[in-house]
Amino acid sequence: MEHYNEFGTWLKGRVGCKVQKISVNAGFTCPNRDGSVGVNGCTYCNNQTFNPAYCATEKSVTQQLVEGKAFFGKKYPGMKYLAYFQAYTNTYGELSHLISLYEEALAVPDVIGIVIGTRPDCMPDALLDYLEQLNRRTFLIVEYGIESMDDATLLRINRGHYHSVTADAVARTANRGIVTGGHVILGLPGETYDMMMHEAAQLSSLPLTTLKLHQLQLIKGTRMADEYFACPSDFHLYTADEYIDLVIDFIERLRPDMILERFVSQSPASLLAVPGWGLKNYEFVDKVHKRMQERNARQGRLYVEA
Repeated sequence: MEHYNEFGTWLKGRVGCKVQKISVNAGFTCPNRDGSVGVNGCTYCNNQTFNPAYCATEKSVTQQLVEGKAFFGKKYPGMKYLAYFQAYTNTYGELSHLISLYEEALAVPDVIGIVIGTRPDCMPDALLDYLEQLNRRTFLIVEYGIESMDDATLLRINRGHYHSVTADAVARTANRGIVTGGHVILGLPGETYDMMMHEAAQLSSLPLTTLKLHQLQLIKGTRMADEYFACPSDFHLYTADEYIDLVIDFIERLRPDMILERFVSQSPASLLAVPGWGLKNYEFVDKVHKRMQERNARQGRLYVEA
């Protein structure tokens, strides 16, 4: 029995083969950094935490993908790839420039699709017109950084938009027939257990196909890390075992057909302030599987349709 809908299995079924994402840093900024929305960014943000060594803005999209293929190809010969536009806001720019970057990625041999990470407040209809057409000729996921569905939390973390903007962007994207994903952080300051369980229901009401869950990590030098060290009582930093049970409780309240891509993120130890679990992603997933078996838990068991 499968306890939840696993992303890798779903993805292989969609594209017909095993694929690997290659992260691309295309030199984007963010409206929450350049003054359009704000100047200091989200309080938890440091994009260095997920940029591989081959990602560098002085390299072209093509060069990054070629180097990424060389890196993964040693271990997985014959693999196909998705170009993952990951760093900062990858729909924030002139339409012609955006299109040129996406098309450059798709021209690289063995790249069979793209994943575009962005903010809900950066998806104009003109870009959706292009993405709708693109979706008809290649594999495409648009992934929104949702982070929280609670407006008070979004304000506290200086996100620069409210949950109504998220709901609108997700609906407009999914209505074009595009696979639409979301990313949320569990354990943000001020969010209680009951709030997070309610968030599972809120997310389930959106037309999301895929979802990523990440634990709260405090990165050195960020404002949120400073806030924690100034007032630790404002935060609940979960142990690995606590977070495993939190994730399972969350999964059980999600819509049964949603595809779950990941449960944790793994920031470089040199950048991480707290918490450090000493677990690799696959080790954490194994623990989730084991705990779900122990609890006889499954995705959607406690889901209530709104």
